[in-house]
Amino acid sequence: MKSHKPLHDLTVLIRGAGEMASGVAHRLYRCHFKVCMLEIPQPLAVRREVSFCEAIYEGKKKVEGVQATFIQSPEEIPSLWERKEIPILIDPDGRKTIDFLKPDIVIDAIMAKKNIGTKIDDASLVIGLGPGFIAGKDVHMVIETNRGHHLGKVILEGSAEPDTGVPGDIGGYTVERVLRTPRKGIFRAQSSIGDRVTKGSVVAVVEDYPVIAQINGVIRGLLRDGIEVQRGMKVGDIDPRGKKEYCYTISEKARAIAGGVLEGILYWFNR
Repeated sequence: MKSHKPLHDLTVLIRGAGEMASGVAHRLYRCHFKVCMLEIPQPLAVRREVSFCEAIYEGKKKVEGVQATFIQSPEEIPSLWERKEIPILIDPDGRKTIDFLKPDIVIDAIMAKKNIGTKIDDASLVIGLGPGFIAGKDVHMVIETNRGHHLGKVILEGSAEPDTGVPGDIGGYTVERVLRTPRKGIFRAQSSIGDRVTKGSVVAVVEDYPVIAQINGVIRGLLRDGIEVQRGMKVGDIDPRGKKEYCYTISEKARAIAGGVLEGILYWFNR
């Protein structure tokens, strides 16, 4: 059902607060929507410098001038909006916050490659990012998240492209730029986001097993130290372009997806 509220009064609930979710939240905040974000108790974002979920650990997280603040209950959301901040709280299935907030828009930005609980009747407009959703069935629209010609496209019928399992090409590298764990255990970083590394460098260890850089570049993302990881899990990202400022700014992919979300909202409520 279409909302009769002015666009600037629309409330947006985003499930997830990792890199892509944060790019979406940042753009919608800048467009004066009332944005709230939900997370799990221990987020696993790699691109932590541009992910609002870091507020779960630190209390606050600022991304390109926009601040998110961790709160304990949905009742605190309005006070954060008055302070021009994005509230973020732990609510993995979203039910508690949806029942309290009754949002106009729900965006599933968990990037799980499958739907883990979002329903088309959660709000007047429900949007799913990437594969795992069917527009017209479990969400109203889907935003394409696969790098390439259709990145950011608003899909009103059907699904996004299936997950290829291959990271997008940056500087001619795909799987080589992603750091993965050699075994299960506790992740211990030996470097920091923004550090320059060379091929063969030990970037981190898991139970004394090294996580080794496969290419030269700058560490654009790295899992938080002390997290328990599973074998083969993504724990870092090396950018072969070597520009340190890219570590601290929203990526072109996240901006394209955010643009698709904004287009979808305007399409839906300006009809």
